[in-house]
Amino acid sequence: MASRRVSGLLLHITSLPSAYGIGDLGPAAYRFADFLARTDQRLWQMLPLGPAGVGHSPYSATSTFAGNPLLISPEPLREYGLVTEDDLAPLRALPADHVDYARVAPRKEAVLVTAYERFAAGHSSVDESSLDQFRESQSAWLADYTLYAALKEVHDGAPWTEWPAPLAQFDSDALTRARATHADTVRKHAFWQYLFHRQWSALQAYCHTRDIRLFGDLPIYVAYDSADVWAHQGLFQLDADGAPTAVAGVPPDYFSPEGQRWGNPLYRWERMRENDYAWWTARMRHAFDRFDLVRLDHFRGFDAYWKIPADEETAINGEWVDGPGAPFFETLKAELGELPVVAENLGIITDSVDALRTTVDVPGMAVLQFAFDGNPSNEFLPHNYERGVVAYSGTHDNNTIMGWWENELSSSDRAFAQRYLGLERSSADVHEQCLRFLMASVADRVVTPLQDVLGLGAEARMNTPGEPTGNWTWRVTPDQMTDAAEEMLSDLTRLYGRARAHE
Repeated sequence: MASRRVSGLLLHITSLPSAYGIGDLGPAAYRFADFLARTDQRLWQMLPLGPAGVGHSPYSATSTFAGNPLLISPEPLREYGLVTEDDLAPLRALPADHVDYARVAPRKEAVLVTAYERFAAGHSSVDESSLDQFRESQSAWLADYTLYAALKEVHDGAPWTEWPAPLAQFDSDALTRARATHADTVRKHAFWQYLFHRQWSALQAYCHTRDIRLFGDLPIYVAYDSADVWAHQGLFQLDADGAPTAVAGVPPDYFSPEGQRWGNPLYRWERMRENDYAWWTARMRHAFDRFDLVRLDHFRGFDAYWKIPADEETAINGEWVDGPGAPFFETLKAELGELPVVAENLGIITDSVDALRTTVDVPGMAVLQFAFDGNPSNEFLPHNYERGVVAYSGTHDNNTIMGWWENELSSSDRAFAQRYLGLERSSADVHEQCLRFLMASVADRVVTPLQDVLGLGAEARMNTPGEPTGNWTWRVTPDQMTDAAEEMLSDLTRLYGRARAHE
């Protein structure tokens, strides 16, 4: 794909329309794929798909392998005979323009519990042997995850560190007893993963028949309270009781005087190297099974990472420590072949990070919102792009283009942007002119958040870093998907040689 000029849209599954309180893998996902195909978009980028943890963030998932049960569509469940219209009524009462997690999570779980109970009682068209086959084929990660999910449920949602010591310490005898004691709950969580896998695979196949490639996102770190850390404690910087000795983050900078203390446990890279990065290889293989292209979040952490003592409340007193570097990627390539990945290389990037990215031949990102500081040499200005870069108007962490334009630019930067984008001479709206410059650039790939195609304001922002609440809730409504926006996207895609006819 690197040699073809293509474009695509960024839209997370939760942001799709649906009648059930949250976007899912149902009919609206297929309609969006049709929209992508009609407008000659070849990429659908989305955020991580794991079971969202703290703050409902997809970047704090309780498993890097599992799918989020909240994304399971109710429509197929009704067709399978697993749920009825009456079962779905509480979900239909939820708002259509945002995700109300406090209400949708318990109601959706109640629907999924009903679906499992009907399946277990034999009152559905789902073949029981297909679940068994799924559990066997995915056992390398599914066995640990389903037990983790079951134990978390029976311990009222408490993190694994608060479970009885033998379970928290992943004692094999205790785990064997727990699997027997909670066998039905384990099977329930396996069934939900089976439903997710079945629906995802169908959507994936539908997109591929329309020449749409799925573009995923892989956070470099995993959440502390996750099946990944619980089941692989020796691979993380933890003490004998399972508590982190050091955590991840980034150092202070102009925007954050105390830095950012993310709190994820850090890897013991030397231990991972001793077994040829087997856990990472499995993680990447799973990601490539799910996606055609994967963004590696916080790529700079593979070169050097910011290590913060766990007892520090801020990120100020950390230190840079060398990451696994090029040998890590060489090992992955030896096991998996060429790596269809993109580096998230935003922020303060050193020469050594650039050298690593060049050495392992991974394209980086360019974000238009970071371009207008008055410096014509700014690497994010479209005339400075290289072909391999993936160009964005903004990411999930940025404001929308209209929100940025109205609220975040200084007067001097706005004046520079007006001149650069030719807004004094154009009748086009700001978001359209931004998209035009991206599409016209030499960047092989252009990805635009759907909000920016639709010209939506700050109310449609997906995430504000550092804000603990109010994120990940935005949803598009059908009335916002206007014919004018579709025509604009189609015209720019074709005009600048990113449509199929120009291959």
